[in-house]
Amino acid sequence: MAQRHSDSSLEDKLLEYRFHAELRLDANGNPAPGLPLLRSSLRARDNAAGQPEAPAPPEDKEPRPVVLSTQSPAALKMGTQQLIPRSLAVASRAKTPARHQSFGAAVLSKEAARRGPPLLTAPSFSLDDMDVDVGPGGALRRNLRNQSYRAAMRGLGRPGGQGDSAPLSPKLQALAEEPTQPTARRPAKNKKTLGRKRAQKGSFKDDPQFYQEIRERGLNTSHESDDDVLDDPSSPEATRKVDAAIVVKSYRPAQVTWSQLPEVVESGMLDTLSAEERKRQEAIFEILTSEFSYQHSLSVLVAEFLESKELRATMTQTEHHHLFSNIVDVLGASQRFFEDLEQRHKAQVLVEDISDILVEHAERHFHPYVAYCSNEVYQHRTLQQLTNSNAAFREVLREIEKRPACGGLPMISFLILPMQRVTRLPLLTDTLCLKTQGHPERYQAASQALKAISKLVKQCNQGAHKMERTEQMYTLHTQLDFGKVKSLPLISASRWLLKRGELFLVEETGLFRKLASRPTCYLFLFNDVLVVTKKKSEDSYAVQDYAQMDHIRVKKVEPSELPLPGGGNRSSSVPHPFQVTLLHNSEGRQEQILLSSDSASDRARWITALTYGERQGQEPPNKGDLPQVEITRAFLAKQADEITLQQADVVLVLQQEDGWLHGERLRDGETGWFPEDCARSITSRVAVEDNVRRMERLRVETDV
Repeated sequence: MAQRHSDSSLEDKLLEYRFHAELRLDANGNPAPGLPLLRSSLRARDNAAGQPEAPAPPEDKEPRPVVLSTQSPAALKMGTQQLIPRSLAVASRAKTPARHQSFGAAVLSKEAARRGPPLLTAPSFSLDDMDVDVGPGGALRRNLRNQSYRAAMRGLGRPGGQGDSAPLSPKLQALAEEPTQPTARRPAKNKKTLGRKRAQKGSFKDDPQFYQEIRERGLNTSHESDDDVLDDPSSPEATRKVDAAIVVKSYRPAQVTWSQLPEVVESGMLDTLSAEERKRQEAIFEILTSEFSYQHSLSVLVAEFLESKELRATMTQTEHHHLFSNIVDVLGASQRFFEDLEQRHKAQVLVEDISDILVEHAERHFHPYVAYCSNEVYQHRTLQQLTNSNAAFREVLREIEKRPACGGLPMISFLILPMQRVTRLPLLTDTLCLKTQGHPERYQAASQALKAISKLVKQCNQGAHKMERTEQMYTLHTQLDFGKVKSLPLISASRWLLKRGELFLVEETGLFRKLASRPTCYLFLFNDVLVVTKKKSEDSYAVQDYAQMDHIRVKKVEPSELPLPGGGNRSSSVPHPFQVTLLHNSEGRQEQILLSSDSASDRARWITALTYGERQGQEPPNKGDLPQVEITRAFLAKQADEITLQQADVVLVLQQEDGWLHGERLRDGETGWFPEDCARSITSRVAVEDNVRRMERLRVETDV
């Protein structure tokens, strides 16, 4: 084998220094027997200095020639690389972190390559021995990676790994078996390894993550999703399971799991604990660790934004209250909840249950969440007004968001955290229920906790909807001027806005208008009535007509179907038309209005909203047949027909049009439009079916 390094190389110097203590000379100054490795090293050094090499013992046979890949066409493209024999190679996976050798193993490997065949009787290698494929043009597609030097030394004697290995001194044997460690320049990329190292350094509180950047494993509704926290990610089985179950992986999991805690590992309970109980402990511990990440992010919101004197100086006291509401009370509730969970965890390494803690806090201590969610409409409106019209606010906010403590995250991502956390808790609690099905008492307690958490979420949703609709109806009541049209009592507890907006009026009372003048009308569509108005100003609208939703018919019209007074068609002048028929308007007669929109997506959204009443009486589609998407980034609704989505929400796609999706949020059945680029498709059929089954069961059991 060719000598790869010169005598003056750094490896030789390190080798001589490392093995100097191993050298023992006899009375004649020759190396002592029993050190064939060092004797071969000295022989190689003497050869390099020009001294003749001592003849090999006569009983040594000539080594069989080694066929290298340097003569193959693939080697000319890939470089000179020695092919790996089948007995020394294992199948590799994509994106496997690089393995690092310790100093001792690396030195031994280099020395074995230098000293030639006296130590090893290497078999002949050829392409027939290699588990490789040769592609077009001689390109070599390798799917092998070398095993460690230690494995090679133990089993290279004969093909298949059977045979006597070369003798080593006890100290060299220990050096060869020295555990490998990653170098400082290339840290390990395995998340589980990183989590274990963090856990060994201290508790998970030593390195808190932002709640915006993690995704709890309990949110994954696939039936196999919980296994990835138990299996070694380096195993092929675990990799296949994760790839098949978790179709969309957009978030970092918590870096520490229960199985990686030092007290758990040292206790030895993992050797005797059942897989079901281990999964239950992981689910309990994830609620604890995610609550700490959530609490950490809330603390940043309070310390950096709420308590900022510079930011407070840019707004009024009312605006400051609307913007931050009772976030301090929410933080206090989170701190008390986490303290109780942590106390239970410290008292019991193998936690008996936390359902009682969940019930107590959901029923007695989580009421600040209801008030915070009810203020959501004022919070969003205030933030939008300050951002649009307050330059001082924008400047100060930009500077605060650049601080290292904020992690480069915008303030809005912190403000929506309570809504995000309270909607995730039912799924995390349901995961705990799934892990206790084999234990009737624990399952009953977990089900009670799920009902208590779901009741809290329902109160938060109702509070937010009630506040939003009441404020919305009162505002519109002051803006709509009915004039000569019969007045309509607008304010009602059962009425809310579905969509509003300006459209182009193509036809009115049977007379065609020139589209160049672009006459418009402004529509207000409620859940029970459509109001047609003319916009006079930003806060004043003159009502022209209205009709109840059950008296409205809508039809999509092709441009070629629109006739002109002189014949022909208007296919080139009318964009995206549709017709709205008022079967019984404010005067009790039928009226037709031909409208058009700037975009196909806007027309689709209007038609969807106008057919809201018709869909209420129709048989719902089979949800198992509908495509599903998972939200990869939060979306804040800006219009009445849009839906606010949090990261990791799963949505059934009901309609797709021009970059927008209309869907139903699985966790609560809310529907609305959202951009297509904030979601990714769930392609696993198993995951899709499990999502539907789980959410239908949740709605029945918790009345969400």
